[in-house]
Amino acid sequence: MAKTLKIIPLGGVGEIGKNMTAFEYTDDSSVDDAILVVDAGMMFPEAHMLGVDLVIPDISYLLENRNKVLGIIITHGHEDHIGALPYILPRLNVPLYATKLTAGLIQVKLKLHKFRDATIHVIQERDTFSLGPFTIETFHVSHSIPDGVGMAITTPIGTVVHSGDFKFDPNPVDGEMSDFAKLAELGTRGVMALLSDSTNADSPGHTPSEQVIADTFARVFALAQGRIIVATFASNISRIQQAIDAAERFERKVCVVGRSIQDNVKMAVELGYLQVDPNRFIRADELDDYAASEILIVCTGGQGEPTSALTKMANREHKQVTLKKGDTVILSSSAIPGNEEMVNKTLNNLFREGATVYYDRFLDVHVSGHASQEEQKWMLNLVRPKYFIPIHGEYRHLVIHGRLAESLGYRADQVLVVENGDVVEFDAQQRAHILREQVSAADVLVDGIGIGDIGNVVLRDRHHLAQDGFFIAMLGINMRTGEIVFGPEIETRGFVYNPDAESIMDGAKQIIRDAVAASAHDTGLSTTLKQVLSEYLYKTTRRRPMVIPVVTEL
Repeated sequence: MAKTLKIIPLGGVGEIGKNMTAFEYTDDSSVDDAILVVDAGMMFPEAHMLGVDLVIPDISYLLENRNKVLGIIITHGHEDHIGALPYILPRLNVPLYATKLTAGLIQVKLKLHKFRDATIHVIQERDTFSLGPFTIETFHVSHSIPDGVGMAITTPIGTVVHSGDFKFDPNPVDGEMSDFAKLAELGTRGVMALLSDSTNADSPGHTPSEQVIADTFARVFALAQGRIIVATFASNISRIQQAIDAAERFERKVCVVGRSIQDNVKMAVELGYLQVDPNRFIRADELDDYAASEILIVCTGGQGEPTSALTKMANREHKQVTLKKGDTVILSSSAIPGNEEMVNKTLNNLFREGATVYYDRFLDVHVSGHASQEEQKWMLNLVRPKYFIPIHGEYRHLVIHGRLAESLGYRADQVLVVENGDVVEFDAQQRAHILREQVSAADVLVDGIGIGDIGNVVLRDRHHLAQDGFFIAMLGINMRTGEIVFGPEIETRGFVYNPDAESIMDGAKQIIRDAVAASAHDTGLSTTLKQVLSEYLYKTTRRRPMVIPVVTEL
């Protein structure tokens, strides 16, 4: 009877973020069919997604097969790997498996979203455990956050290695180097397929060590005369540790600003992942008690997120921290693709406030947590898979990573470049092919409390409103006589400035009166009004506002 293993990327392939991959084992001769999921991340919205807060993977396929889903294993605690959990678990509440720090970050996030029913199993590096037909072996990988793991997933078909996000850092902040010995042992044992991080596939050489940041922080701290503000991701515990270490060296107090980063710091201190003297911390309302040269502020906002602390400071909207001339601001991150506009806007506003600003194009205040080409080659040479599947990167990264594998001797048919929703199937003889049919893997947009209810039509309307505004015409009609009882009254926003457009408004009111006189008793009066007003407004202004007739029948 047929046995197959399917690898289905639901996110994170052909894009940066919302990482999620499903592994589905099927055995026609038994009831052992099962699905194992790795990661559940979010992605920042692209520029055209007006009003959208974040983007998460489509889990329709998992919901259709919910009885097969055994659990979700999380590789590490960054948002692009855990950020979708608060939105997924209420619909698919399966057990989670994560290392101690990652589990802590997940618990903080779920508590913020008031979800308390999650089952989280804390796993260790070099753990081995079974879920149905899957045997999972974890191994440590260096990244820009402690407790990151990759894993070997052994199935009746063969073993698949998932690298997680990794780099081969010789001097990591947490002192834990990637587990070369385990990777080599897996390669000796035999690996059917390797799924490996492609984020930096277009970067030659080696990714610099995290130690570069510590050296840069030391130089900036030594020169700064006023307050220092370091902006990073709330989950970037390693970078927060480096900022705190610099503050201790230069005798500065540390004020952590922003609820998410405060919660993460508190949790990381309690679990022992942040080493700091508790007396080093001060509250925001104590900032004025110290000289500017004695203060370090750690906050979110490295991506220009509208609700982040740094963005609010730059916009003069933060309730507790007002930027001052002489402040030094360090954006310890690089812009995620799609976020460049927001980051640039924040940078410009910071400069307007008179701050001295350091960012990645100006100084080494950020190094990537992802492997560059030489490290990616090492991973392939250590694991020596039969097939290679590039993951975690935009499409160009996947293709370039695939070419790197070919440069090491892999044939083109051994390199499987896929996108979200593609299905890679392995048979019992470990032959791989990409199926013609795909699973649903569209972007799910989160807007406020709405999840997935924002589609192309809504986004199109938002673009329409943003470009040309709206034009509302209100009137009441006596349906017996066909006469206008009140109105027409007109309201516009984002179209024309009414005091300067009296003739346009008068003309529009006359168009309405003429249309009512011709078709007051028609059931399609609203449609008629929308059509004639749209034509008139375009002819008069060469603009196409959203026209909304409001007809009250009396």
